[in-house]
Amino acid sequence: MMMGKLYAALRAANVPDKEAGDAAEEVAAYDGRLGGFKMRLTRIEADLTILKWMVGTVVTLLVAIGGPALWLLLRVASKLGAL
Repeated sequence: MMMGKLYAALRAANVPDKEAGDAAEEVAAYDGRLGGFKMRLTRIEADLTILKWMVGTVVTLLVAIGGPALWLLLRVASKLGAL
């Protein structure tokens, strides 16, 4: 795999054909590895979005269930003279 525009630019700058081809292939290989990292980063971002929703749901349920339960516990404790 070779980057044609890079190769053409190097040839226009009077770089020998072999060296221009090697440089263009090396940059193309690096670009290919970078694409793999981008795909993994996209996957991690998707997983992070799911985790955010999960944590938000748990916190919401905790407040919805735990708040009234704590209020009831404190009310009963105050009636019994525990507080």
